[in-house]
Amino acid sequence: MEWGILIILLIVLFIAYAIVQETRAQMHWRGLVAAGDVDAIRQLLEAEVESWHTERVPRGTPALLWHGVQTAVIVDVDATGTRLSCSAEGESAIVDGRRVETSSPLAEGMKITMKLAEMALYDVPNLKLDRVQIDVYTSFRGESGRADALCVLSTRVERRQVEHIDWEETAAPDFVELTAGRFAAADDGRLMAIEPLPWQDEAMRRA
Repeated sequence: MEWGILIILLIVLFIAYAIVQETRAQMHWRGLVAAGDVDAIRQLLEAEVESWHTERVPRGTPALLWHGVQTAVIVDVDATGTRLSCSAEGESAIVDGRRVETSSPLAEGMKITMKLAEMALYDVPNLKLDRVQIDVYTSFRGESGRADALCVLSTRVERRQVEHIDWEETAAPDFVELTAGRFAAADDGRLMAIEPLPWQDEAMRRA
């Protein structure tokens, strides 16, 4: 009987110790973030992005959309935001015996942009960014036959712009319009490459 009580007590103490240590660690990270420690912010972001790369497709998320999320890489970080780069490819289907494009890289890029913005702003533990810029790239094949990855959509998402939207009900094109995403298309509907929006770090914005 006494041994059983002792074992239970040890287990309770171990769990309590683990909870205290985890709480202290979270308070430590939050303190660094509050102080504007860019290295700490980068470490938190890198850990989260790495988890996206290895996580299985979440239930209810289209596989093509999640594949785009898993291409995300961190380009830059400052005290209040981050810039991410990702890739998007179109979706096609067989219609009347022919393969036709059912969703363009730009359309998929808008979906990826919205998903990445939500995840970067709300899902990174111990971090609350004010903004995230997302640059979407896709493959363009030139006359030489060589494929180059060029930007087709660049969007800077400010938290204050989107904190009241319904993420489930808002369509990706409406989200990109709300956040003034930059993209272009030819009159005949062909996709066109663009220059990404400029990224300014915190020091430049304060100057």
